Amino acid sequence: MIGRILGTLFGFMFARIPGAILGYVVGHFFDKGYSQDFNQMGGFSRFFTSQDQFKQQAIFFHTLFSVMGHIAKADGKVSDAEIKMASSLMSQMGLEGDTLREAQAAFREGKSADFPLKQTVLEFKESCHGRRDILQVYLEILIQAAYVDGKLDKAEQVILEQVAQYMGFKDTELMYLLSVFEAELRFRSGQGRGQSNQNKSSAYSTQQSMSDAYKILGVSTSDDDKSIKKAYRKLMSENHPDKLVSKGLPKQALELAKNKTQDIQAAYELIKEKRGFR
Repeated sequence: MIGRILGTLFGFMFARIPGAILGYVVGHFFDKGYSQDFNQMGGFSRFFTSQDQFKQQAIFFHTLFSVMGHIAKADGKVSDAEIKMASSLMSQMGLEGDTLREAQAAFREGKSADFPLKQTVLEFKESCHGRRDILQVYLEILIQAAYVDGKLDKAEQVILEQVAQYMGFKDTELMYLLSVFEAELRFRSGQGRGQSNQNKSSAYSTQQSMSDAYKILGVSTSDDDKSIKKAYRKLMSENHPDKLVSKGLPKQALELAKNKTQDIQAAYELIKEKRGFR
């Protein structure tokens, strides 16, 4: 901002209106470059945007992995699959050094019998200012973690219900997210994503595939083509990486969010192909 002000003033002094315009443009680029350098050097912005962002991300990771540990312990024992899943998520997020150690410590913390689940979730909700899209991505990651062994135990579901309630989601909304995730799991397996052709599920019929595709997009077979396109665009917009990061989702968690956009895209392409619209 200071660059634009000074550029405009000095430009006006030397060449009046044309100089002021040129000075404003030069000042704009100065501001942009200077602010980036200043932020990297740890200038005053470090005590505002950067520090706030750092705090939000620290709370996100602590809440994510501690609650994940709590869910893993829900049935009385943390399985090897659950430990591998947590380690895999940390690896996908590119966590290392102190951040990795803190995530591992949070996972262990969540396994304790006196883990303050409600307080932890409410602090997280406050840190992201109750932004529903970020809360939903967080909840979807927990759902993914709960299904790591291929099923959802009753004890795990109870904890997910508590977390959803603390974050302001209704039971029906959680049930919908669970049903969509189950559809995504079947759809990925049936479409053979990440698998060889030999591993594609032969029992997964075209009818089942279409049914899951409609569920992933949140539409029905009775909806017209225009409604399906609208639902697809809305979902892709809501899950766009740039939008999620701008609203507080740590960049390290984007790899997890990409799975959902890939499912949305694949489901839409299948429906579009079968219905024959462009």
